[in-house]
Amino acid sequence: MAWEFLNIIGTIAFAISGAIVAMEEECDLFGVYLLGMVTAFGGGAVRNLLIGLPPTTLWNQELLFQIAFGAITLFFLMPNHLFKQWSSWGQVTDAVGLSAFAIQGAIYAVSLGLPIEAVIGAAVLTGTGGGMIRDVLARRKPMIVHEEVYAVWAAGAGFLIGLDFINGDFFYYTLFIIIVILRVLSYTRGWRLPVRSFKK
Repeated sequence: MAWEFLNIIGTIAFAISGAIVAMEEECDLFGVYLLGMVTAFGGGAVRNLLIGLPPTTLWNQELLFQIAFGAITLFFLMPNHLFKQWSSWGQVTDAVGLSAFAIQGAIYAVSLGLPIEAVIGAAVLTGTGGGMIRDVLARRKPMIVHEEVYAVWAAGAGFLIGLDFINGDFFYYTLFIIIVILRVLSYTRGWRLPVRSFKK
């Protein structure tokens, strides 16, 4: 139940997040669909390669592709005055996608009996992979390499799930909400990781 819910929520959130970035960069319709789809499915594709699943696994998600396509289409057709309000929610949809896919990636890795290192890696890559590819295509600096706290929340989800501290739908949903809140707080409050620069 949690797996399916997080998969759908993450797909919708990241599809819209990608569409928002594409519109901010003034991409054409193809670019909007491309960035939306890449954001929604890129993380899962990278994770599958990491844990040894065949790339064709990605194409067995026809329903999710349809959901992502529909979400992008509806968002693209929104009136301009509504889009101006929604564009400020880009960080929120990204936070929802990060949380949902990080937990989903960790659950997937655990179900395959992988060690905790792989569980953490699957959580981070599933939660951030699509956003990284999106930002590179949009010629933006990927969020994962900013000093702002981002991927740490995905790694934390992988750690807790990998050690079996979090198990069961109720706890997955609770963790999902906590990570979304922490991610939103991290950019609204300006939480930063330590940075060392060689620039004078």
